[in-house]
Amino acid sequence: MKALLSAAVLAVGVFAMPAMANQCGEILGHSMQQLNTRESVNLCDSYKGKTILVVNTASKCGFTKQFEGLEALYQQYQDKGLVILGFPSDSFMQEYDDAEKTAEVCYLTYGVKFPMFASSKVKGDEANPVFKALIAKTGESPSWNFNKYLVSSDEQTVKHFGSRTAPDDTAFIAELEKMLAANAAEATVKAGE
Repeated sequence: MKALLSAAVLAVGVFAMPAMANQCGEILGHSMQQLNTRESVNLCDSYKGKTILVVNTASKCGFTKQFEGLEALYQQYQDKGLVILGFPSDSFMQEYDDAEKTAEVCYLTYGVKFPMFASSKVKGDEANPVFKALIAKTGESPSWNFNKYLVSSDEQTVKHFGSRTAPDDTAFIAELEKMLAANAAEATVKAGE
């Protein structure tokens, strides 16, 4: 009986492995509403296996011009596996209440092409689930707008960069390129299996 039970547990484990391999962790394991639409995006389905840069944004902040640098970064590295996820937030009282105005700043003023999501809280108990996971992983809560969280493709490594770290900062770019290289090497290994 014990042997039969062990075999059943082993079989369940083997069959569950592919399902588990397709799941994401706490960071990407959510659906989030896109900016100025009613459509939601399943982050796991859309961005699993990518190196992710998560940024809390605001339209009326001294750092808002970082949108230009973030878009340039996205254009330069998206073919190498980078996706930037922008989360507008009024947690620091510098975002419009009107999603249409926020979208205008992002898409028309700064030409943002990377995914942007509906305005949400990014700190405290009301933080959206993505930021709750990022804060839990790093111990770093956003202290202002345009905090950056660089997330490895397996969600195991998360590096936090404050608002003052520009998208073209050399130390930041070095970390990004290191994560992208690790992701590319992992993808090569998986392709050879």
